[in-house]
Amino acid sequence: MALSSHSIAAPTILLIVPTLNSFHLLPRLVASLRQQSWQHWRVLFIDGGSEAEHRAYLVDLCAGDARFRWVPQDPTAIGIFGAMNQGFAAAEPADWLLFWGSDDWAGSSTAFEQAVAAISSDPCCDLLLSRGLYLSLAADGRVSPRPRRRTAFLWLGSYRPSLLLGSSPPHQATLIGPGARQELASFAAGFRLAADLDYFLQLSIDPRLRVKRIPLEFVHIGDGGISGLQHRRRLQEVRWAYRRAFGGMWWLPFLLRYVQRGLSLLV
Repeated sequence: MALSSHSIAAPTILLIVPTLNSFHLLPRLVASLRQQSWQHWRVLFIDGGSEAEHRAYLVDLCAGDARFRWVPQDPTAIGIFGAMNQGFAAAEPADWLLFWGSDDWAGSSTAFEQAVAAISSDPCCDLLLSRGLYLSLAADGRVSPRPRRRTAFLWLGSYRPSLLLGSSPPHQATLIGPGARQELASFAAGFRLAADLDYFLQLSIDPRLRVKRIPLEFVHIGDGGISGLQHRRRLQEVRWAYRRAFGGMWWLPFLLRYVQRGLSLLV
């Protein structure tokens, strides 16, 4: 049984993209969306106080295509997860939410079509998990031809045991359905780098959660940013998230998470 009953109407996807002076990266994201075979997506850019050139790009983009919209970030909603929480609040009841960064883009022209087909085939689904590919970006935004690593949720029978054994879904490749949002409508305060992990862990506590996985390389992810630099803070937050979800067993998923991360670099 899922967290809530879902409408049989076609799903809608709202993509939330926090931005900050990243207009030079956005054309690749925008182009990958416009090339989709399924075109009924919407994008909300939440801008954290960018300079005039970036704001002008957003204004022009949104004026030319009604599927794009932008709003300034609420100054009381601090950091990237504050912006993402603003996205949670902006969603319509039937929306499936997806969170990308400015340096992410669709993995193929049929990625959204395949995701929507999977959702439509299982109207009780609360989370849709797919895969992503991390790629290195140069300072000018060019993509390295060699992948850094692949990311996927390693399935070990069911969702919560998979989390306990160190697997975690990347938010860029996870669609969050209406039922999940009714259960947990925002990322927890206090996390700067691992609020997404904490969100998926907290959802797993409810036995009604219905999770569906598909073997789809849904997104290409630019490898970098603040979460790739503040290693000590990230380790502290990951440990905190696991302790909130698993208590004294926190050390098991903590250790196995990084074993899996190391093995993914070999693929």
